Amino acid sequence: MRDGAHVVKIELYVNREGRSVVARPADTLLHILREELGLTGAKPGCNNGDCGACTVVMDGWPMKSCIMLAVEAAGRQVTTIEGLRDTPIQRAFAEKWAFQCGYCTPGFIMNCHALIQNRPDATDEIITDWLQSNICRCTGYKEISEAVKSVLVTGKDTL
Repeated sequence: MRDGAHVVKIELYVNREGRSVVARPADTLLHILREELGLTGAKPGCNNGDCGACTVVMDGWPMKSCIMLAVEAAGRQVTTIEGLRDTPIQRAFAEKWAFQCGYCTPGFIMNCHALIQNRPDATDEIITDWLQSNICRCTGYKEISEAVKSVLVTGKDTL
């Protein structure tokens, strides 16, 4: 028992590594990533799935970890910003100055990584549609869109 509540053991596959955690059934994936696994790149923001600061990639698709229960991630492939190392989309964010304060940047990078993997033929309209699931309050989305386009021109973002 943890904190006097019922707990379950969950087998997660995070950043290409098997991980076992003990969680309450109501624990979010964001909580487990940050508090149990020490992966703090996914950020708490709105805690209701609107801002995208907590975005991770699960089985190749962007997911808001603040509204997903950790038990729902059992046995699935989860990639956090810590699982991406020096990828083209990360370099493009830096080259295009696609960030300001940086709080939302990991979520944007994860969302854009999934976009590039799933839609290498993405048009401006598709990019705009994907970017709507993340909110940045510091800067515009033009630089972020340019970063995505620069990677699309060169080919897929790779792990």
